[in-house]
Amino acid sequence: MSLTFTAGADSLDLRWADGTSGTFPYIWLRDTDPSGFHPQTGERVFELSSVPLDIAPVSVEQSGTNVLITWPGADEPSLFDLDWLKTHRPGQRRADAADIARTLWRSELGGDGVPRHDGSGIMTSDAALADWLADTKRFGLSIVTGLADHTDAGVDVARRVGHLRETNFGLTFEVVSKPDPNNLAYTSVALPLHTDLTNQELPPGYQFLHCLANEAQGGGSTFCDGAAVAEDLRSRDPEAFEVLSTISVPFRFQDETTDIRSRKAVITLDSDGNVSEVCFNAHIADLVDLESDQMVPFYRAYRLFMEMTRSADYGIALKLSGGEMVVFDNRRVLHGRGSFDPSTGFRHLHGCYVDRGELDSRVRVLARAV
Repeated sequence: MSLTFTAGADSLDLRWADGTSGTFPYIWLRDTDPSGFHPQTGERVFELSSVPLDIAPVSVEQSGTNVLITWPGADEPSLFDLDWLKTHRPGQRRADAADIARTLWRSELGGDGVPRHDGSGIMTSDAALADWLADTKRFGLSIVTGLADHTDAGVDVARRVGHLRETNFGLTFEVVSKPDPNNLAYTSVALPLHTDLTNQELPPGYQFLHCLANEAQGGGSTFCDGAAVAEDLRSRDPEAFEVLSTISVPFRFQDETTDIRSRKAVITLDSDGNVSEVCFNAHIADLVDLESDQMVPFYRAYRLFMEMTRSADYGIALKLSGGEMVVFDNRRVLHGRGSFDPSTGFRHLHGCYVDRGELDSRVRVLARAV
């Protein structure tokens, strides 16, 4: 393999024949020595504090398709595959099958545009499971069809993805109108668009709502892509976007046995500045405790975001039928419900949560077989 390298004072410069080049700090090379990882678990066993930060090699030489680096005080040299170094050169992020580009959507998607996947295929075929997960992550929303008329059917699909996330409402929950409710979901009133459990330190990732019966008049489901709203807000009103992505506000849920509180910004950005999460629930927003000079700018931005989520430009509506299960990213897609009359028929949804990391893990493991 044609290669040129230059050993500098604190790093190794490599240039491949195709023009690819990389600068590899010695401390990174020492910390990344393949022999410093456990052969079975793949976890790092090398102790970084055992070497100085300004470590430099005794010698560097090419050996076929490898680079051999001898370190002071080390029993054995480090052996790096040149192709591996090329792939993992500093500044290159590890390839990730779960890094699926989002499709931001607005009202034009419509209820008919929501991706639909057959439940039996998901349960029996890894390829069908992978296709469904990719669509669910891409749109943040999908519908699983053809489920049996019992609560385990939806939970079994969720467990096909990963471990269930337990909350103060239990490992699973029943969305029915009932007396003495401790949450508006357990009533028949309309629920404006929101994300669930914003009061939690980490709100759940994906929500699974399996419809067992939806015979009452009303009770249609509404959804809105919060990431699309946030990105449009960034273009429309940068000042409002800045307020909602930098100022945190309190959320709280309490009942006889629970008092869970957390502070969140309405919009969370990732390290690249992209919208990664939306946290919006007016029902369990606690008393806004900002300084007086922040109040009006916050309320202006917050109200604008609220109005946008309720605009016909963004929302879609559909009515789930028995045997269908809607699955959505609770930290991206807002969901709501129209009011319904329980005297006209029974409405029963069975729900659970699976965190984002569980879904991403399943996507990556399935990708290994491709």
